[in-house]
Amino acid sequence: QVQLVESGGGLVEAGGSLRLSCAASGSIFSIDAMGWYRQAPGKPRELVAGITRGGITNYADSVKGRFIISRAVAKMYLQMNSLKPEGTAVYYCAADSRTSMTPGYDYWGQGTQVTVSS
Repeated sequence: QVQLVESGGGLVEAGGSLRLSCAASGSIFSIDAMGWYRQAPGKPRELVAGITRGGITNYADSVKGRFIISRAVAKMYLQMNSLKPEGTAVYYCAADSRTSMTPGYDYWGQGTQVTVSS
């Protein structure tokens, strides 16, 4: 019932900035929390930042002070500053259903590639 599409990825040099966007469609009012995950080559998918329906945010320690997550009704953003080579990964938009009684996110986007050059 919810579709998520990421955009904004690309190639950026270390120290640069990039803003990722996530557009939600379908039953957007069924969305509870949202978040950004990333998956680097050979590694599992990991949480980068999350934001509740009320706007409360949380970040992975590795990105605190550099990344900012925000959301609107049908959009979510991840402003990434001071990018590092270890930030190279596929970044995924995710959303949790407000009616779900199980933990974790219920909807996922296809991902957008972010490559940070040294």
